[in-house]
Amino acid sequence: MEIKITTSMMLKILYILSWIIFVGLCIDAGGFLSNTIYTLSVNSDLSSHFWNKLDFSDLYNYDSGQFFAVTTYINIVAILKCILFYSIIKVLHDKHLNMKQPFNRAIGRFISMMAYITLSIGLFSSWGKSYVHWLETKNIKIPDVEFLKIDGDGVWFFMGIVLLVIAQIFKKGIELQEENELTI
Repeated sequence: MEIKITTSMMLKILYILSWIIFVGLCIDAGGFLSNTIYTLSVNSDLSSHFWNKLDFSDLYNYDSGQFFAVTTYINIVAILKCILFYSIIKVLHDKHLNMKQPFNRAIGRFISMMAYITLSIGLFSSWGKSYVHWLETKNIKIPDVEFLKIDGDGVWFFMGIVLLVIAQIFKKGIELQEENELTI
């Protein structure tokens, strides 16, 4: 018995997986953002048992401005990841993927937008990671960047560059497809 997965079935599976990942990323981003706001405005004691059991008490006691800077990087990266998956969900939900004419302007814009969001994630992850390492040179105890979820900047840059190349290929494909339609 052979199992065949059609393109439409695969897109439905990807749509469901995108929703699951999106919800998880939103919970994570919301946790970081709400804990940051609560710690800065209401109760600084939360810095010792921050979101995901991270301990920022040493950093907060050193300087609340440095705490704000680190958590800002974390929040920007988390929110950009949410936006990335929201855009994936939106393009799959709106059914912009037309397999009979795959090169359309909506998909071209989508791929370009994904490339820029991905490059932005890489950029803010890199800045955040460098900032955390700089703070560690001052003997401030900070959770590892892997737990802060700002590691992997190289992977995000690589993915962004690949998506930019694909976006340019799609742009040329759109031009050729529209030229072909005008010829007929």
